Amino acid sequence: MISYSAPGRVNLIGEHTDYNGGFALPIALPQRTSVTFTPSEVDTLTVLSDRADASVRIPLDTVPGGVTGWAAYVAGVIWALRERGVAVPGGTMTISSDVPIGSGLSSSAALECAVLGALTTAAGVRLDRIEQARIGQRAENDYVGAPTGLLDQLSSLFGEVSTAVLIDFRDLAVHPVPFDPDASGVTLLLFDSGQRHGHVGGEYAARRASCERAAAALGVASLRDVQHRGVSVLDGVIDPVDARRARHVLTENERVLDFVAACAELDFAAAGRLLTASHDSMRDDFEITTGRLDVIADAALAAGALGARMTGGGFGGCVIALVPAELTLKVGEAVRSAVLAAGYVEPELSRVYAAAGAG
Repeated sequence: MISYSAPGRVNLIGEHTDYNGGFALPIALPQRTSVTFTPSEVDTLTVLSDRADASVRIPLDTVPGGVTGWAAYVAGVIWALRERGVAVPGGTMTISSDVPIGSGLSSSAALECAVLGALTTAAGVRLDRIEQARIGQRAENDYVGAPTGLLDQLSSLFGEVSTAVLIDFRDLAVHPVPFDPDASGVTLLLFDSGQRHGHVGGEYAARRASCERAAAALGVASLRDVQHRGVSVLDGVIDPVDARRARHVLTENERVLDFVAACAELDFAAAGRLLTASHDSMRDDFEITTGRLDVIADAALAAGALGARMTGGGFGGCVIALVPAELTLKVGEAVRSAVLAAGYVEPELSRVYAAAGAG
């Protein structure tokens, strides 16, 4: 019997930059997805989740379209591993998780990385973490049909305690960045709005296509190729919507690097201002926030948060805020009151920190 687990993640800053060859700075969360796998000489994998009423039997020769729903993420990993040449064993697998689904905390990548770790361990195959991330991404892109980048898988695999993960997606370089705001009297709060999203829907894909059109209009393969030229380069993008989408990406990359510099100086006030600027960009240029998320971010700031932003792919999910520790209760109550007054459901509040990666 093999047990393996992988964490969800919060992206501190750097949204929709991954598939544009840019920068992002996530942390692994303490919330994890765990799998227990018992291999046997069968040609199926039977999986049961603590969030499902019935088990699902997945043929080892599954192909895209063969399995749908939550089990598609498991089936996608089986398929992607077999495409890689790994002799995936059959057997039974149980799954448990405390990573919220649809909250922008990467529950899907946590599941993929946990399943992948258990299956490769059983198969006696060692893959480096970059290759594992690519396999998880292929499962999600080509089997499930969600056009996500590598951010989620890399976050889950490379996470460390009290450490953020600076990812340069142009060359897939991963650099640890010390991140322990609690040691400086600052708390990272997570507000789960209760508004669920789904990346398989058309909005995420539309944003990605818009960025690709902007890059094509500038004659480059990726927006990262014009990063050094600043936002004035976007005068060459005729479509105003595509230009706004690209402006978010270029300015967000700068904010990631500035955030890393602020953390190195333990300047969490500056880091907070960058979070807020990121939210404004996602609201106005990328248009992926929602009224509910905006209410949460605005209320947190009004109550004394150093900064607040939506985190994740957008259209629902969570807001993070850097808050002086002594204001934690005040900010939490202010957000709760503002959200209820706006007619939305009460958000779930938790204090989060950088935790260990998959293993």
